[in-house]
Amino acid sequence: MHERRTGNAEAELLRAAAEEFLTLFHAENPQAGPIGPRLAAVGREIDRTGTYWHTTEELTFGARVAWRNNARCIGRLYWHSLQVRDLRTVTSAGEVAEHCFDHLRIAHNGGKIRPMISVFAPETPTRAAPRIWNEQLIRYAGYEQPDGRLLGDPRYRAFTSELVRRGWQPPELPGAFDVLPLVVETFEEGPRMFELPDEAINEVPLEHPELPWFADLGLRWHAVPVISNNRLDIGGVSYPAAPFNGWYMGTEIGARNLGDTDRYALVPEVAERMGLDTTSEATLWRDRALIELNRAVLHSFTTNGVSITDHHTESRRFLLHLEREERAGRRCPTDWTWIVPPLSGSQTPVFHRHYTAETQLPNFFTDPETTTRALQGTPPAFL
Repeated sequence: MHERRTGNAEAELLRAAAEEFLTLFHAENPQAGPIGPRLAAVGREIDRTGTYWHTTEELTFGARVAWRNNARCIGRLYWHSLQVRDLRTVTSAGEVAEHCFDHLRIAHNGGKIRPMISVFAPETPTRAAPRIWNEQLIRYAGYEQPDGRLLGDPRYRAFTSELVRRGWQPPELPGAFDVLPLVVETFEEGPRMFELPDEAINEVPLEHPELPWFADLGLRWHAVPVISNNRLDIGGVSYPAAPFNGWYMGTEIGARNLGDTDRYALVPEVAERMGLDTTSEATLWRDRALIELNRAVLHSFTTNGVSITDHHTESRRFLLHLEREERAGRRCPTDWTWIVPPLSGSQTPVFHRHYTAETQLPNFFTDPETTTRALQGTPPAFL
C-alpha cells in the first residue's frame, strides 16, 4: 500500500489552493450557490483524509480553465468546449489503456476532432495515481539501423530501444511510422505495455496538391494529438494521468515533426525532389521545401476530412481569445516562444506583441521526470 502522510504545513497549502480554486469556480459559476458551505466541507475532508474530491462540475471547470491558462497553447479560443471524461475511479493499468483507446476513437469523431480530456485517478496520501509514460497516446518508433542511420522518429530512439528490451516486438518489417505501445504504470502493477488497436489509430496519408511524386514518399501522420504525460493541477489536487487533445495546427506536423533536423528531417529530400539549388543557403531552398511540406500536410488533412488549422488562421483566433479574456477582466498568460509559429512567424499577428507568461492555476505541467520517462523509458515512477 502506497501511503504518504499529509503534514500540517502541506495540509495548509492544500487548503489555500482549494480555497483559491473554489473562489474562482463560484465566481464564474454563480449557479453553484454560496461558497461557504463548500469551503467548510472541503476543509473537513482535508482534515479527515489529507485531500479532497472535486465535484464533477468542479473537475470539468478546472480542466477547461487549465487549458485557458496554459501559456504554451495557441488554440485556447475553444477552451470552454473541452469535453471532460471523469474517469477518476479508474485505477488499473488495463482499464486506463482501454479508456485511452476510447479517447482516441471518440475524439477523432469521424475526422471532426473533438477537444477532449480523460481525467484518471488523482494522487492521494494513501494511493499513488497511474502514470502514462508516452508523450502522446500515438508516437512513432525510432530504430537504430546497422549502418548507423535511423528509421522512424529519432526523438523516440531510446524509448523504442527500452520498450524492445522490455519485450515489445516491432513489426517483422519495421517502418518509419510504426506506432509504439502505450505504457501505463501503476504502483501495484508497475509499467505495462499495451498495443493500440487499429481502430484507435487514425492516420492521414500525405500527398501534395501539385507535386505527384510527393505521395511516393510514403509519409503519413496520426489525426488526433493527445498529450498524455502532462500533470493536471486543480486546486492543489494533482492528476498525473489526464490525456487531452485539441486538433493539429499544420506547422506542428510539417515544420516540426517532419521538418526538424532532429526529427524526420525531410526538408533536404523534398528540396532534392523539387529540383532546387541546394549549393547555397542564399537560394532559400530550405524555406521553399518547408513551405511545400506544410502545404502537403494541410492539403492531405483537408482532403481526408480531418480537422486541422493553418498558422495564420490560428494566430488571428488567438488574438480574438486574448481580447475576450481582457474583456472578461482576466489575464492571459502567453509564452511568445510557443505561440509564434515556426513558419513565417513575422507574417502572423501574434509575432508583433509582448506577452506575460506568468503561471496561473489550474494548469498543466510537464515534470522533468515525466519528460525523461517519455524519451528514455526509464526510470519507472515507482521503484
